[in-house]
Amino acid sequence: MTLNPRIYQFLVGVFASLGSFLFGYDLGVIGGVVASTSFTEAYNANANEVGAVVSVFTGGAFFGAMFAGPTGDWLGRRLTILIGAIIFCVGGGLQAGAQSLNYFYSGRAVSGLGVGFLVMVIPLYQAEIAHPLIRGRLTGLQQFMLGVGAAVASWTVYGTNLHLSDANQWRIPLGIQIVPAGVLALLILLFPESPRWLIDHGYTEKGLKMLAKLHANGDEHDPWVMAEYEQIQTALTMEHDHAGSGYIELFTDPSSFRRLFLTAALQASVQMTGVSAIQYFTPEIYKGINVSTTDSLKYQGVSNILSILAQLCTILFIDKTGRRWPLIIGNLVNCACFIVVTAVQARFQHVSASTQHSLGWLFIVTNWIYGISFSFTCGSLSWVIPAEIFDTKTRSKGISIGVMVSFAFNTMIGQVTSIAIQNISWRYFLVFVVCNFTNAIFFWAFMPETARRPLEEMNALFSGSSWFVPTMNKDDFRTYDLERRVEEKQMAMAVHEEHE
Repeated sequence: MTLNPRIYQFLVGVFASLGSFLFGYDLGVIGGVVASTSFTEAYNANANEVGAVVSVFTGGAFFGAMFAGPTGDWLGRRLTILIGAIIFCVGGGLQAGAQSLNYFYSGRAVSGLGVGFLVMVIPLYQAEIAHPLIRGRLTGLQQFMLGVGAAVASWTVYGTNLHLSDANQWRIPLGIQIVPAGVLALLILLFPESPRWLIDHGYTEKGLKMLAKLHANGDEHDPWVMAEYEQIQTALTMEHDHAGSGYIELFTDPSSFRRLFLTAALQASVQMTGVSAIQYFTPEIYKGINVSTTDSLKYQGVSNILSILAQLCTILFIDKTGRRWPLIIGNLVNCACFIVVTAVQARFQHVSASTQHSLGWLFIVTNWIYGISFSFTCGSLSWVIPAEIFDTKTRSKGISIGVMVSFAFNTMIGQVTSIAIQNISWRYFLVFVVCNFTNAIFFWAFMPETARRPLEEMNALFSGSSWFVPTMNKDDFRTYDLERRVEEKQMAMAVHEEHE
C-alpha cells in the first residue's frame, strides 16, 4: 500500500521527534530526581548544587546547539541527529551510574551536549521535508514529543519515588532515557535526507528524487515537485551569488538580521514565561503551599498530560490559526496565570487552614491552565517559527543561535530559581508576570504572520514588510509564488496532453 505523501512526511517527522522526547524527558525527570529521598541522602546538595544539576545540562546544550549549526550544514541533517543521539546515550549512562555529585555533573553536561544537537537540528529537518500546508503540524511535533517525554518522566519518577527507597529511585528514571536515544541512533539513517541540503551541496538528482519521494510518491514529473525543485534551485543560486557566509549574512543583511533578532527574542521569551522554573523545580515550588514531593509530582504529571492534549491541538490547528495571534494571546493567558500563582503564594501562610485548602487547589488548577496555554501556543511556536523563517543558507546557523539563546536563558533560570525561592519566595514569580505581558506586546508589534508560506518565499516577506507590524494577520498573504508556479506547470501539462 502506497502511503499518502503527507502521511509519510508526518511519520518521518514523528520518528525524528524522538530527540525532542529526550529533552522533554529530562525536563520532567530532573525535579523528581533531585527531590528524591535517596538522592538527597546520598549527596545532601545545597541550593547552589541543585541549581548546578540543572544548569550544567542546559550549559552543555548551549554548546551542543552551537556545534550543531555548522555540523548540520557540513554533514547533513541525519548525521547531525545521529551524533546528538550517540552523545546523549553516553551522558545518560554516566548519570544513571553516577557515584558522586561531580560524576553526576559530567553526565548531565554530556547529555546536555547531545540534546543541544537534537533540539537544534530536528525542527530544521522537519521544516525542510514538509509541505507548506502541514509544516506547522510537522515542526509542532517538537513541542508535542517534548510534552510526551515530560509526561512519561513525571509518572516514572512519581512511581519510583512512591515504591522504591534505594538509589534506584533516581537511577532507573535516568537510565530509561537511553532506550529512545539508542533507537533514534540506530534507525535515523534509514530515513530521507533533507532535499534542500542535498540540492545545496550539489546532489541535485538525489534532491529531486527525495522531493518526489516526499511529495509525490516518487513521481519526479509531478507539477508540485517540479515547481518546488525549480524554486529551491532559483533561491539557492541567488543566495550563493549575492550573499556572504551564513553567519556573516545573519548580521549584515537586514532581512536576515531581522529574522535572527525575532528568533532570539522568541527563544528568550519562552524561558521568561516561567516554564523552566516550574518544570525543573516542581517539588520546591509546591512546597510553598504545603504539598509533599510525591503529591507535587502527581499533580505535575496531570499537568503534563493536559499539556500533551494542548500540543496535539497545536498540531491539528496551527496551520489554520496561524502563528502570530496564538503567540500573543498565549502570553497574555500565561501572565494571568502567574498573577494568580503569585497571589496564592503570597497569601497562603497568612490564612486559615480551610482557606489554605481552597487556595491550594486554585494554585494547582491554575498551574494546569498555564501548562495548557503554554503548550498550545508559546512552547510549540518557539520551534515552528524559527524553523521556517530563514533561507537555506542561514537556516541551520540561525536556528543554532536561537537555540543557544534559549539554553542560555534556561541555564540562568535553572541556576537562580532554587536560590530565589529560598530567599525572596513569591516575589520571584513577579518576574514572570511582567515578562509574559511584555512578551505579548513585543510580538503584537514585531512578529509577522508566517503560516503557509513556502520556505523559499520568506525572504520576500521579511524584506518587503516593515519591522513594525501591529495590524498584520494571516489573511494579508493568501497566495504565494509557488502556487502560481504549480498552476503554470499544470496548465502546460494540460496543453501538452491536448496536442498529443
